[in-house]
Amino acid sequence: MKTTLKLMLAAALILAAQSAPAQMLKQGGSAPAGSVVYSLPVTSITFKVDAVREDFIAGPYAAYAKKYMGSEARTSNEVTYYLKSIQLVPYLEADPTVRYAVNLRGRSADFMTLCSQGLVVASDSYTGKEELWRFPSLAGNDQFAGKDVGNNLSTATTTLYKTVKSANGYERVAVSQSQVVEKSAEKKAAETAATIFKLRSMRMAIVTGDTDATYSGEAMAAAIRELLRMEEEYMSLFYGTTVESVQTMNFDVVPQADRREQKYVAFRLSDTEGLLPSSNLSGRPIVLDLELDDLIATRDGSRGDGIYYRIPRTATARVVDGGNMLLQTRIPIYQFGETLSFPLK
Repeated sequence: MKTTLKLMLAAALILAAQSAPAQMLKQGGSAPAGSVVYSLPVTSITFKVDAVREDFIAGPYAAYAKKYMGSEARTSNEVTYYLKSIQLVPYLEADPTVRYAVNLRGRSADFMTLCSQGLVVASDSYTGKEELWRFPSLAGNDQFAGKDVGNNLSTATTTLYKTVKSANGYERVAVSQSQVVEKSAEKKAAETAATIFKLRSMRMAIVTGDTDATYSGEAMAAAIRELLRMEEEYMSLFYGTTVESVQTMNFDVVPQADRREQKYVAFRLSDTEGLLPSSNLSGRPIVLDLELDDLIATRDGSRGDGIYYRIPRTATARVVDGGNMLLQTRIPIYQFGETLSFPLK
């Protein structure tokens, strides 16, 4: 703030010596010849928000979890979102509603030094933002591939009958025929459950020393870690797995000085669709609440001839999700402050 005022004072002294007073331009009006047009600053607020998307993928044996593992499992896929982080960043930009023209008389280089601080603007250039994919693709990604205990095939024996002529006449004779068939989901679930309990027994045997081999130190820890990893993989076939990805979006709010209630819907969050703009009513609102500090009136607040500038007003910014406060900070907001002028005499 002190640096900003010093720059503004320096620019005013230069202009006072070799330029004419700044004059406000009307909407659609043209600037006088030889003058530079500038704007006073306004504060815009950018929210940099990260939300986590959780994709739960039900296990292929979820329907048999109660029977073989003793507890129920979720049987349907689900997508949920929750907020991970919020950053509130105030920026300065030119006030599009008010423009001033001033004749610099050859001192444009000094005036442009102030432009680099974002307080006065001589152009409407825009710096583009990098485009990013919101989510990595999850299509065609089988989370349970290769986790089955055995192969997918089994041998089934079928009994057939044929008629054979004998001395006593015709008789039916049983003939066994074996063929390879695909295992049922329940059979594979039973095999997986048996393997899980076997892994648990092996882990208990290593911990208690009830094995032919001797494990100690890092060898024991490595063996137990591997058994736990295998068990977790097999358990996911019953109880599913969760894949997380991060959704990152920016939202902008420009506070309006003429609003009586300084509350704004910064963005919205849907449990199934994630981060949404404030205009999309399918998500719950995340609200920005601004509480302005008391304004101390300037002793001589007249807007006489000179170079116009603004003194910001400080506000306490709170970001609220329903009854939960997510963030609180103090920021200066220029459009809520006073517009004054440096006298040229």
